Amino acid sequence: MARMTMIEAVRSAMDVSMERSDDVVVFGEDVGYFGGVFRATQGLQGKYGKTRCFDAPISESGIVGTAIGMAAYGLRPCVEIQFADYMYPAYDQITQEAARIRYRSNGDFTCPIVLRMPTGGGIFGGQTHSQSPEALFTHVCGLKVVVPSNPYDAKGLLIASIEDPDPVMFLEPKRLYNGPFDGHHDRPVMPWSKHEMGEVPEGHYTIPIGKAEIRRPGNDVTVIAYGTMVHVALAAAEETGVDAEIIDLRSLLPLDLDTIVKSVSKTGRCVMVHEATLTSGFGAEVVSLVQEHCFYHLEAPVVRVAGWDTPYPHAQEWDYFPGPARVGRALVDVMEA
Repeated sequence: MARMTMIEAVRSAMDVSMERSDDVVVFGEDVGYFGGVFRATQGLQGKYGKTRCFDAPISESGIVGTAIGMAAYGLRPCVEIQFADYMYPAYDQITQEAARIRYRSNGDFTCPIVLRMPTGGGIFGGQTHSQSPEALFTHVCGLKVVVPSNPYDAKGLLIASIEDPDPVMFLEPKRLYNGPFDGHHDRPVMPWSKHEMGEVPEGHYTIPIGKAEIRRPGNDVTVIAYGTMVHVALAAAEETGVDAEIIDLRSLLPLDLDTIVKSVSKTGRCVMVHEATLTSGFGAEVVSLVQEHCFYHLEAPVVRVAGWDTPYPHAQEWDYFPGPARVGRALVDVMEA
């Protein structure tokens, strides 16, 4: 089986989808001739031509508005927002138009678009290249929100997203593009070529949207994470020796609540980890659901580990970033509670 980075897996997903259907088009800022700022679309314009993979003006609202119009006429646009931080000018188009087309047309129209967005920090991108805005999308009825943590999932989930009839926010943790970063910024990063989740089939396959995966079975505490934080949680469990069961959500909306409830009911403890700001982050919704569905199984308060309630600080990158030391302290604290 081929070994791929997450960038290569994302590119392969678009390639496979474009080859299977002429309705799939790819566009965004610098995605054509240049191949994207992270090279995720490299070679697609040369293979499929300028009408199916092309550059767009620097106008996120225009990019998303155009994609909505294309979808209404039967196409399946997979567009790139160069950084998730840049999506705010398009937020009106996403939430007021794309998310509501099925509802306002009583099912006569759908909006099969995918918005790919590199997300998260860990690259010294500062406050305008490091944000994690997933909670801004999970609050909106009509959207689906996907966050892969490895190349295998990235390809299968992206193909599933392109084939989905509704708008999907596909958030790609850019710190994972080249390897499974575990939060130890002072150590070399293992490349995906040496990791089991770097094995990616070259052809077509899908992973169901809305199904979580248990990355590490355990009995003492449930750790819920997604994206980069999955690897941080794995490192924290290894370093503390806590027998943690680690759930990779993969899909935030729809959410695999059954897997969460089953795990927390077994372990009796829960730690929620995400990189985004703590207040009103997606973890608050998960913690609320755990409290609602697992109250009589809990043996300790549910704990959240997240980013600070500040803009992403360039100078204090690794203090803001929830690393294995912070997650490890949470694991120990919840076990001693």
